[in-house]
Amino acid sequence: MASRAGIAPYLQAAPLALVFLVFLVIPLIFIVMVSFWTYENYSIQPAFVFQNYADVFDRCFTRLPLCTTLKTYLSTLQFCAIVWVLTLLIGFTIAYFLAFEVRSPAMQTGLFLVCTIPFWTSNVIRMISWIPLLGREGLVNQTLQGMGLTNAPVDWLLYSKFSVTLTFVHLFTFFMVVPIYNSMLRIDRSLIEAAKDAGASGWQTLTNVIIPLSKTGIAIGSIFVITIVMGDFITIGLMGGQQIASVGKTISVEISYLQFPIAAANAVVLLLTVLLMIFALTRLVDIRKEL
Repeated sequence: MASRAGIAPYLQAAPLALVFLVFLVIPLIFIVMVSFWTYENYSIQPAFVFQNYADVFDRCFTRLPLCTTLKTYLSTLQFCAIVWVLTLLIGFTIAYFLAFEVRSPAMQTGLFLVCTIPFWTSNVIRMISWIPLLGREGLVNQTLQGMGLTNAPVDWLLYSKFSVTLTFVHLFTFFMVVPIYNSMLRIDRSLIEAAKDAGASGWQTLTNVIIPLSKTGIAIGSIFVITIVMGDFITIGLMGGQQIASVGKTISVEISYLQFPIAAANAVVLLLTVLLMIFALTRLVDIRKEL
């Protein structure tokens, strides 16, 4: 009986572990393996060379200002940082409102479900919906000119860093709302009452009680947003007018030209970069301990 009890947890985890192995671990092994292969024109040959990684960082050490890879990563990290800050502020505010300002559990559930409505449509459709609003002849430009605020259409509203950032925030804020909201629901309300009874202001209660107890949700939401933005290429390509560089877009272009080894090398470098960012977050917040 004891041996069965010891095996039972492993048997329960086996199906999920098998899915994890087949759809994540094995593909990653193949990507790493292909990153060391060679390619010529449209053919690839199995090998073990570091040329693809050398091509990824071409001129980065000898002529740093002209390093395309460095500029691409800086551009991607800039988007990641801005989107992370905006989604955190908006997501935390929405989660706080749902968890503490809405008293009825039924109303909380209803409003939370309302937040999920945009996910009933695809990301591409939600991206495209911004084009009629932000274009030169779009609703925003027509409104600005109608109010006399501008004399000509504002060009930077669409196919720019602004439109890419706006779309990112629109698409991924909910990934920040869900884990923060779940963390806030677990906060013992007596702690907040005790803080108020001790004379703490609303801001002190927020910074000393609510935010520290919500850090697990903040960390999980941050991981979601960072990993998605770092690897995104569809949003930047569509809303940036194919004019803005990103790591994901670089990999997509290389794949379209059948340059699989160097695309795999780029993917490995991107994966390591994201893992370092996640590692830094998990060092700040021990998610396993907090859950």
